[in-house]
Amino acid sequence: MAHIHDLTALEQAAAVRTGELSPVQITEHYLERIERLNPRLGAFVTVTADRALVQAREQEARLAAGDAEDLPPLLGVPIPIKDLNFVKDVPVHFGSAAYEGFVAPADDSMVERLRDAGTIMLGKTSTPEFGMPCYTETYLHEPTRTPWDTTRSAGGSSGGAGAAVAAGLAPAAQGSDGAGSIRIPASVCGLYGIKPSRGRISSAPIMPDLAGLSTSGPLARNVADAAALLDAMAHNNPGDLYHAPAPALGSFSAYAGRDPGRLRIARFATPAVPGAEVHPDVLAAYESASAVLESLGHEVEEIAPPFGPDVVPEFVKMWFSFSCMHPVAEELEPKLRPLTAWLRERGHAISAPEFLQAQSTLQLATRFALLVTDAYDAVLSPTVTQPPVPVGWFEDVESPEETFERMMRFAPFAAIYNVSGQPAVNLPLYWTPDGLPIGVMLAGRYGDEGTLISLSSQVEASVGGFWGDRRPPVW
Repeated sequence: MAHIHDLTALEQAAAVRTGELSPVQITEHYLERIERLNPRLGAFVTVTADRALVQAREQEARLAAGDAEDLPPLLGVPIPIKDLNFVKDVPVHFGSAAYEGFVAPADDSMVERLRDAGTIMLGKTSTPEFGMPCYTETYLHEPTRTPWDTTRSAGGSSGGAGAAVAAGLAPAAQGSDGAGSIRIPASVCGLYGIKPSRGRISSAPIMPDLAGLSTSGPLARNVADAAALLDAMAHNNPGDLYHAPAPALGSFSAYAGRDPGRLRIARFATPAVPGAEVHPDVLAAYESASAVLESLGHEVEEIAPPFGPDVVPEFVKMWFSFSCMHPVAEELEPKLRPLTAWLRERGHAISAPEFLQAQSTLQLATRFALLVTDAYDAVLSPTVTQPPVPVGWFEDVESPEETFERMMRFAPFAAIYNVSGQPAVNLPLYWTPDGLPIGVMLAGRYGDEGTLISLSSQVEASVGGFWGDRRPPVW
């Protein structure tokens, strides 16, 4: 038999049902790998080993007592939770030393859904302070590194989730995405990641949805696992501001492996952020993806970017404002990182009318952009502008303002779909000659994750299944 971490999440679930593996075996295997490899990767900020083993034993008792037909779909599969999300009685740091000692008073409803699906929580994955940067470097632990080259960043803000899955410390993971925070780590860690449609996954009961920029979503090594995890996570609660339509086939898993038919796919590679330049290796990945899509019979057509540079200042105003969402006592402010302090200073200076005007401008821009993109079944672009960058690269500058400029120029493509609310995925289709992963992004019509999953599954199969079964050196 293969090593446990060689199996996909769905393969592990199947092995649990047949009795080939037990939840305790799987959990102990991943806990051993976390203990051994996490110091090199910085993927986990909190490991809940005792709690995970208690869950695993409870699930073994349920297996012994229950009918296999009535068991939840992901019984026995370990899925870590990002450290921006609440798990009752488990520390939540939000990536900040200012929140050391804070313990979550309740579960996020998404966490409850994952537990109901039978998953086991190994711990909390690393995230940058308040989830604001696109790299995961904090005062809490060592920088989070991509397993493909541990001198390079795993991205952010779901950097810990990306590093954990790519290194075989978990079969899949929950992440969240407010400006590319699932797709960026997926790109630099060689994973498949889904940012769902706005309103697909509730953030209840504590976190607000407000402008609807951020949503939870899955990171996985393959499409089928991500679809199954999205099925487990998708739900709404009373009081949610946004609701996405249910999948037409009844589940997202029903789309994995389904022929998408011949699709019209738009493409563009011009960033909206002024001064952002797309690296030649990223352009090579983009052209390679276009060729794969055309070889599968799809019509690929060049379009002008749906959003222009004029929307960038408005998005920046909102990003500054959202940096102030987490309350920090005045005496704890010295514990904030320089970038966070700089973002919050600007956020507090933005008035309510300015915020509302920025949101109104972005909504108007979205209405015009959708007139273009809705004419296509999917839209292809780069995910980020560069291959994985060295740890420390974003802060190897004179000021936080320069760090922020580097962030915007590194990830100018992903955030437009947080603005529009459209679903978008990262495809791990390309590796540089040096073995570094570079993803490409596909976005779809609002509410139509199904087409993206079908198309992704078709592309995955065309390149050898599970993206050619590539594994990083630490595997």
